[in-house]
Amino acid sequence: MNKPPMVPSRRHLLGWGASALLSACASHSPKTTAPQPEALAVPHSAGQAPPNFALPTGACDCHHHVYDHRYPAHPSATLLPADASLADYRLLQRRLGLQRHVIVQPSTYGTDNRLLVDTLRSAGPQARGVAVVGSDVSEVALQELHEAGVRGVRFNLSFLVGVSVDMMGPLSRRLAERGWHLQVNGTADLLLAHQALLSQLACPLVIDHMGQLPQPAGLKHPAYPVYQRWLEGGRTWFKLSGAYLGSQRMDYADVGLVAQALVRQAPERLVWGSDWPHPTKKTDAKPDDSALLNLLPQWAPTAKLQQAILVDNPAVLYGYPSL
Repeated sequence: MNKPPMVPSRRHLLGWGASALLSACASHSPKTTAPQPEALAVPHSAGQAPPNFALPTGACDCHHHVYDHRYPAHPSATLLPADASLADYRLLQRRLGLQRHVIVQPSTYGTDNRLLVDTLRSAGPQARGVAVVGSDVSEVALQELHEAGVRGVRFNLSFLVGVSVDMMGPLSRRLAERGWHLQVNGTADLLLAHQALLSQLACPLVIDHMGQLPQPAGLKHPAYPVYQRWLEGGRTWFKLSGAYLGSQRMDYADVGLVAQALVRQAPERLVWGSDWPHPTKKTDAKPDDSALLNLLPQWAPTAKLQQAILVDNPAVLYGYPSL
């Protein structure tokens, strides 16, 4: 069995913040230039135009999935999207001008992370992963996932496949020792129902899709004060992703108010994600990924904020190497 690598101590984990962010900023090489976006048709994405603003070098998509029918779905899985390969995703990267990306294990495969690991190995050093494992996972298996590029574990409260909520607490202590985080997806009501457990995790907490506050309640929903407390605690991160989840407006302006509030409170612990290939959307109703990315300057209007959300914060959370 391989000896586990040196990992951050619990004191270090409590220190996610300014010092880590400054270190990440200093690691970027000025010699690397951002790729030029291209107008391209991309599977599972509407439109073809590139973004309407310049992305910083090292921009990262912190949330997308891959699907492949050659890998068996979990028997209890209910979300069974069409295939979406790494090659398909590379087209999205070219269209958007992205260099880094985080592949998130979907509920479809439960705790069978073979597709995730195989894709990470093909994707190279600018890719990271978030796996799904139970509390009984072996240290050998965790080490293999780490070597493949995994830096977190996800619990999808809306589609619990192969795992249960009561696994989160014990597992979080093991993740903390590795410097990993625990990522949670769920509606605001589900997150509110499990707030006590989520508030006591031993490792950093990452919330998918801005916490899915329903509209038109938005910031007035009782879950929002809980999100504020988590952010004040300094160890919770939010993904600016899934704007179409719960929005009642074509321009997503209602969800935009949520994003802007998160940016005002904790810009140093926000990351952006495409959610490609948008598994909850029907084939003929996929969003335009460039239009979704174009929302970011509305939420974070300065180059400094965009640099933090697209480059510096992902470098801290996922441990990216220097460009």
